[in-house]
Amino acid sequence: MTYGSSKVVFSLINVSTLSIALTSVSLSVMTHNAQSSPTTGLIIAGPTASGKSAAALAAAIKFNGVIINADSMQVYREFRTLTSRPSVEDEAKVSHKLYGAFSVTESFNVGKWRKLAIVEIKKALDQSSLPIICGGTGLYLKALVDGLPPTPRIPTSVRAEIQERLIREGSESLYSELVARGDKMADRLAPGDSQRVSRALEVLVSTGKSLSVWQKMPVIGANNQFQFKTILLDPPREELYEACGKRFQEMIKEGAVDEVRAFKDLNLGSHQPASRILGVPEISAYLAGEHDLADAVARAQQATRRYAKRQMTWFRNQIIPDLHIKRKYSKSICSSIFSFIIANRLTRSS
Repeated sequence: MTYGSSKVVFSLINVSTLSIALTSVSLSVMTHNAQSSPTTGLIIAGPTASGKSAAALAAAIKFNGVIINADSMQVYREFRTLTSRPSVEDEAKVSHKLYGAFSVTESFNVGKWRKLAIVEIKKALDQSSLPIICGGTGLYLKALVDGLPPTPRIPTSVRAEIQERLIREGSESLYSELVARGDKMADRLAPGDSQRVSRALEVLVSTGKSLSVWQKMPVIGANNQFQFKTILLDPPREELYEACGKRFQEMIKEGAVDEVRAFKDLNLGSHQPASRILGVPEISAYLAGEHDLADAVARAQQATRRYAKRQMTWFRNQIIPDLHIKRKYSKSICSSIFSFIIANRLTRSS
């Protein structure tokens, strides 16, 4: 498995509709010496609605696993339905970590997630359990494996000023300032992405350098403790799109509108990261009377398909998986997943 600059040597074996890469392999991740560390964990990645959570649950039940969340939106406790967090029943079957662990009112970022994930991985290993990192947030997975570039400290006064401007002027105004000041981050950000736009402006104002400059600096905290095997669920596009559509319909039936209504009642503003959860903008517009529920559902389904497409592109360009499953998860592929885990000596008990 490789992320970014990591390298892997693998042999490809076709099994039914699966494309399985069983590695013999050595990872070279920044300062990581693959010879010094045995494989210690499993990553199950893939786009939304590909069945990652179900695959992780099956593996955890079979092999005494602990499932560690790597989805940036499933960390929020107020949104179980819209983020497709594991059900209460599934959480009772095996240990789940970093799911619903934070409120939408709390600040959370990739750096904080990485630190907490490493703590949970170590705990799992200390308990002779298999750490299973499950999620579709590529930034989180890359940070875990490759480390993070250094990030500047932002003075409280600067952050407060820009957050006040964000509320008063809106994200588009801050974005226009990035453009006017020649910040290259403007080419990579959407004007309405309030969190990332405000972050880019905070860095520019505080340091005089674009965030893009900081991101090119050598990483810190590169992974030199663990090695992971990666399973990628990568269904055909139409199969995935169909699953996305059906799942959102189910979310509506299971109370997604009530989740968004409760979130809106907090009056946190559109700059909160949770406001970007798939379905929140569309259902918020419905609650505001801007369009009917059917229209909101159709818009949210379209947004979900676009997000899934971006995820698929990212995974195909950024990851060489050890096990590449070119279909949505189902019980019929469990034997292949289980055989892969056993072959790579990831088992803690079986």
